[in-house]
Amino acid sequence: MEPIGFRARDNLFIAGYLTTPPGVRPTVNLPLVLLVNRGPWSRSTWGYDGTAQWLANRGYAVLQVNFRGSSGYGKGFVNASRREWGGKMQDDLIDGVNWAIKHRIADPKRIAIFGYSYGGYTTLMGLASSPDVFCCGVDICGPANLLTYIKTLPPYLKPIEPLVFDRVGHPERDADFLKSRSPLFMADRITKPLLIAQGANDPHVKKAESLRMVEALKKAGKVVEYVEYPDEGHGFARPENRLDFYAKAEKFLARHLGGRYEE
Repeated sequence: MEPIGFRARDNLFIAGYLTTPPGVRPTVNLPLVLLVNRGPWSRSTWGYDGTAQWLANRGYAVLQVNFRGSSGYGKGFVNASRREWGGKMQDDLIDGVNWAIKHRIADPKRIAIFGYSYGGYTTLMGLASSPDVFCCGVDICGPANLLTYIKTLPPYLKPIEPLVFDRVGHPERDADFLKSRSPLFMADRITKPLLIAQGANDPHVKKAESLRMVEALKKAGKVVEYVEYPDEGHGFARPENRLDFYAKAEKFLARHLGGRYEE
């Protein structure tokens, strides 16, 4: 894992990390996975990352971008993410991919986006708003409709509700704006294969979020795979479920990116 940095299209400096497959030199035109952290107000960090190492082991370069709003870069950097879900925060990710293409790290025809929670949202949004950038996507528990997502925040997140209203949008005052930043209403724009995974008991991103997205995609004639775990919540905790999901995910990625997978 190596630290990287680049200038976003509005000249904001964005940092991140690049992990490359072991023993692959030179690192030129590799299939790449854009691995998006659970955010939006957290960050990827340098050090051992099990998902990044798994993907690198399977033959992929792994790019982790600390888009605006990520913690650890100062108050101004966090504030730059205000009302930018699906906007400049998404642009930072695309600018990171363009950086990897410009430096001949990534094969522009073999780039996937993979994320959990907010990272799952960026996967859906990336395939909808930048359909020519990615060849496939993996979404784990990602909100598809910001209107219903904000309206149904679980009780343990109620203390930060005013912060969500300010940084993301108010479900009543900003309804049209939030709809314009919701992948559910852009399902017809998605042209690349998508794997969606969901915990049936998720209190944060409700199961209905993913089911509506799957229904919208199928109605539009799109390619989507859906996997649900009846004994999981927001993310997968049980070892048997984690192994099952990562087996499905690596087979999905191998089919579309050409990397290795284990039956």
